[in-house]
Amino acid sequence: MSTPSIKQLEAFWWAATCTNFATAAERVHLSVSSLSKRITELEATLGQPLFDRSGHRAVLTEAGQQLLPAALEVLNAMAALSQTLAASVALTGRCRFGVGDLSALTWLPHFVAAVRQAHPQLALEPCVDVGRVLERRLADGELDFAVIAGRSSRSELLSQPVGAAHFSWAAAPGLSDAQGQEAAQLLQRFPLVSLPHTAGTTRLLDDWLQSNQATVRERIHCNSWGAVAGMLRLGVGIGFLPTNWVDTPGLRALTSATPLRPLHYTFQWRRGDARALITTLQTLVQQQLDFRHHPFGT
Repeated sequence: MSTPSIKQLEAFWWAATCTNFATAAERVHLSVSSLSKRITELEATLGQPLFDRSGHRAVLTEAGQQLLPAALEVLNAMAALSQTLAASVALTGRCRFGVGDLSALTWLPHFVAAVRQAHPQLALEPCVDVGRVLERRLADGELDFAVIAGRSSRSELLSQPVGAAHFSWAAAPGLSDAQGQEAAQLLQRFPLVSLPHTAGTTRLLDDWLQSNQATVRERIHCNSWGAVAGMLRLGVGIGFLPTNWVDTPGLRALTSATPLRPLHYTFQWRRGDARALITTLQTLVQQQLDFRHHPFGT
């Protein structure tokens, strides 16, 4: 019996772990027919079917389930080798990746510029959304990687810390009769302007409220950091922003007995993804990720 090739195992792994063959084919830059051909060749090499294609959607056979761990081991070894050689690899093709709104407003433009300079033949497609959506799309194989607050709890994803964002409480200087009071006191008199409950910052807020024994009288939710900052400037309420945003015209920092803790971000990718694309762009993300970049150019 001949030995399966890396390309056959790669095609099998993506087909087995993506939502469908079309998504898997896109991830390895093949047509669906070419992907199916590699899997058929692998099945012929092994002498048994790996997918049951009798239904509406192909599902793994018992042999396919048994092959998954071995294929993952081989692909992980290839990923380690790719990481060693990544510095000399010129990336081509297309990369679809996900970031949150804060990343899009701060370091994302610098990252795109750096990738374009180092790998001009690589087409980038950033997707901006909340972390839960990005994590699901990454697990389904629709994204190559994502930079998300916190670690992933999904077994099919790997997470590597890449940086943190720091926040401070803020309000408009002219907010009515608010001088000299701490953020916890002001929350009893003015609305809290913040991101929705689905945002990663919700954990920071909950921890802060508990540490300061504070409660929120009224909330105004918006899924845009830029809109939150704009409402705070206009005196709609109080809220927290990236620390360096607070030191700008139209805002003043508020005191707090216990500060907000940092929000840590991770580079997340699919377990077994052996492409040099992942290791190379993970390094560039670590180099460019800096939440101190100001979206308003000040």
